[in-house]
Amino acid sequence: MILEVLPKATFNKQQDEAEFYETFFSAVIHWGTDLEQIMQNADQIACTYGFAAMDALHVAAALQIKADQLIATEKPTKPMHRVTEIQIISI
Repeated sequence: MILEVLPKATFNKQQDEAEFYETFFSAVIHWGTDLEQIMQNADQIACTYGFAAMDALHVAAALQIKADQLIATEKPTKPMHRVTEIQIISI
């Protein structure tokens, strides 16, 4: 997930934003580690809910670590909010 946000902030020289991401992600306690299983589950999720690849990977990783919620910037009208297996919170 850090790969989705940190490189762009770094490239655009948004130092405060990059530092925020580095601090936030350094505090993560649980990471999905079975990448093969995450990819298989993401494929199924993408096909079931009509997701883009990155959204499906995020949901699959959250499900793998048994997260209660997934916080995203996706609007409530986007496909991510079709998921029933985990609560999606839009910020």
